[in-house]
Amino acid sequence: MSELIELKNLGLQAADMVDVENGRVKKELYSDPAIFAEELDLVFNKTWVYVGHESEVPEAGSFKTSYIGRHPVILSRDRKMNLHVLQNRCRHRGATVCEARKGKTKAFTCPYHGWGYGLDGSLRALPKPEEYEGVFDKDEMPLESLKWDSYQGMVFATFNKDIEPLADFLGGAKKWIDLFMKQGGGYPVKVLGEHRFNFPGNWKIQLENTTDAYHFPIVHKSFVSSLDEATADIFDFLDGEGFVEDLGNGHSVMVMIPELIDLEADLDQPIPERFNELAQALRDEGKSEDEVKKLVRAAHGTGFNLNLFPNVSCSMAFFRVLRPVSVGETEIQHVALGGEGAPAAFNQKRMRLHEHFQGPMGFGTPDDGEAWERVQKGSMSGTDGWILVNRGMTKLRTSVDGNPQGAVCSETGMRGAYRQYKKVMAAGEEK
Repeated sequence: MSELIELKNLGLQAADMVDVENGRVKKELYSDPAIFAEELDLVFNKTWVYVGHESEVPEAGSFKTSYIGRHPVILSRDRKMNLHVLQNRCRHRGATVCEARKGKTKAFTCPYHGWGYGLDGSLRALPKPEEYEGVFDKDEMPLESLKWDSYQGMVFATFNKDIEPLADFLGGAKKWIDLFMKQGGGYPVKVLGEHRFNFPGNWKIQLENTTDAYHFPIVHKSFVSSLDEATADIFDFLDGEGFVEDLGNGHSVMVMIPELIDLEADLDQPIPERFNELAQALRDEGKSEDEVKKLVRAAHGTGFNLNLFPNVSCSMAFFRVLRPVSVGETEIQHVALGGEGAPAAFNQKRMRLHEHFQGPMGFGTPDDGEAWERVQKGSMSGTDGWILVNRGMTKLRTSVDGNPQGAVCSETGMRGAYRQYKKVMAAGEEK
């Protein structure tokens, strides 16, 4: 009986391993399989989770597969152009009905027994239907739909039917999502491509990373050395005027380059010489000088990383999506972004910049991956211990929006994420 009680209280135990007031978390949060299983239920199954961008399903019949925690789901657009988020599981014997990452189709067909479903999830056809007479009606057996909503084209879904509205959950992050989407340069932001990789570490290691500027000059020294002098100076930001702000509900923003918060501000400034090639290519495509300035500014991304709890970040110029695979393995999806209908030179520049840092052969991703792996390995050492997230705790101020804010190298965002983690883990077990 005591073992059963202990299992039921795992969420509370995990919550107790988060000591936000003293800026530390127990290392077991990275390595305990039982806690990981509880996280899948209390964090991922009960929270708004990012599943894709509307631009990835642009036409009737478009779809992409995604995950909520370890649940496979399908984001689809039906013939009436309505979006759906469907469980990727046949209602008959449970096989997935779609294995492609994305594409276009007229229907989803189970490969096991041939049950066919519409893009809205409705059961359209099945072999030997007469055998089901008096057993069930086809209308009663669609693919199960999830609750979903979108903001600025970002689609979130949840298994929690009683969850707060997405707009309320995003809260103070909406302002920063709006600013991030200005990098379309006047065109709607769209997904240009993606690449995925797995690293041998817990999902929370990556959650911490996106608002961690402290590691940048150490881990990304090779990236900085690959830049021209003017750009390298911009990335020397630890002693600058940047900041990290806790936006509530686990979300945070890390502003590294304050002058690039609003990409549509100060467009009357001359175009820096290092961007002359792109500017001329845009002029050659017939763009006016005002458009050229706007596109050149937008092409290089924002000056901040926005972390949205629990699984997606709007990171300077791309989306980074995490998916928990196991307690010691996480899939990362790096999503390159451009402009729908934007000039070819603009989208090409966006892709080249993405490849330079985030791409599989870029300067940033391999170095980050090694650091994350070493955190996981180190967390296995010893029988007891704490991981510190207390940098800048005594130097907080209040932002213009009334939120806790620290220096750009502070760990304010990490503490905000763990505060939300502690809340949902405890609340789930108390019900």
